[in-house]
Amino acid sequence: MTNEESGSPRSSPRRLGAAFLGLLHSHVELLGIELQEQKARTVSLLLFAGLALVFGLLLLLGLSALVLIVLWDSYRLPGIIGLCVFYTLAAAFCGLRLKAAVFDESSPFNATLEELAKDRERLLP
Repeated sequence: MTNEESGSPRSSPRRLGAAFLGLLHSHVELLGIELQEQKARTVSLLLFAGLALVFGLLLLLGLSALVLIVLWDSYRLPGIIGLCVFYTLAAAFCGLRLKAAVFDESSPFNATLEELAKDRERLLP
């Protein structure tokens, strides 16, 4: 019978170390998976945000030209002022929404943090 099989005091630190390394490995693996998911999500969001911006600006340019062409003869100045007011309000609204989205975003590694909290609760009485 060896020391490992008999449950001697020397085997306890080894088992504790192995359990700790196993726990650490699973958390690092989970963190890696969440990092990949977050990267894919970020790339997708940036791509579609860029495309939406390009197409939105093209639409806005076309509609602005249409409004100015229609109003040019009789309401030139009110048409230009109206478009400027509209653009200012739209920019302020988008800026406020962007600020709210930046500061209200939840943690991208929520599952990892939850697992670490559960492990801490299990290990500490």
